[in-house]
Amino acid sequence: MRTGNEASQKSSAQTQSRKRIQLRETDFIPLFRYQSVPLLGLDQLGKPEQIELSEGEKARALEELRREVLKCAKCPHLAKTRKNVVFGVGNVNASLMFVGEAPGVEEDEQGEPFVGKAGQLLTKIIQAMGLSREIVYIGNVLKCRPDTQPGAPGNRKPTFEEMRTCVPYLERQILIIRPKVIVALGATAVEGLFEKRNVQITKIRGHWLEWNRIPVMPTYHPSYLLRNPSVAVKREVWEDMLKVMEMLGLPITDKQRNYFKRYGTKE
Repeated sequence: MRTGNEASQKSSAQTQSRKRIQLRETDFIPLFRYQSVPLLGLDQLGKPEQIELSEGEKARALEELRREVLKCAKCPHLAKTRKNVVFGVGNVNASLMFVGEAPGVEEDEQGEPFVGKAGQLLTKIIQAMGLSREIVYIGNVLKCRPDTQPGAPGNRKPTFEEMRTCVPYLERQILIIRPKVIVALGATAVEGLFEKRNVQITKIRGHWLEWNRIPVMPTYHPSYLLRNPSVAVKREVWEDMLKVMEMLGLPITDKQRNYFKRYGTKE
């Protein structure tokens, strides 16, 4: 007969086996940890101090994962309506990874993340940092475009359940690539990555979070900048990127530090 203490220990172990961080306002400034779990055979990827993959091993692991995602039908409604699975793109050895929420119309058509207007703006931000799309990695929480009513304009925000279903693929991408820094683009990306509902990006942007020992910088999604193209908002995003550059040890010129300031603004 199981004692109350044994039952309590088992319950605690089950909880720890899939621990999820709960964001609170008091968590926003201090770093916090997300404990990852082994997923589908990649049992060592959640232990960065124990294993280092070569470039070839990373490429093979990502290709194996990509083939798995291409066959995914865990969300039947999305598998039925998608034109392409949008896996991710970039350098397997990237030090910097950008994470968005889900593919839009253009991404669904082309099978590549961030290729529409928001993607073009993201490319400009990356270039302003002195980098290029070829040396970073770009992905999304969802690999399929969220379905919409026929003829409905725009894109739909992923549901919480859709994100919970798909985020293990993103987790595995991150654990294979092992970027030094992740930029979470928008509240939905933070919600998906940390499994937290109702994140307010205005409260957490610019403050470092942490996922599996990797620093995460939440900032506005490029589509928000397209809807709110004020110098003040651009400056907020750019200040977030300056923090990312500092974390990565990238050189920062005086010109870069002054982008989008009220005076001497670079549009």
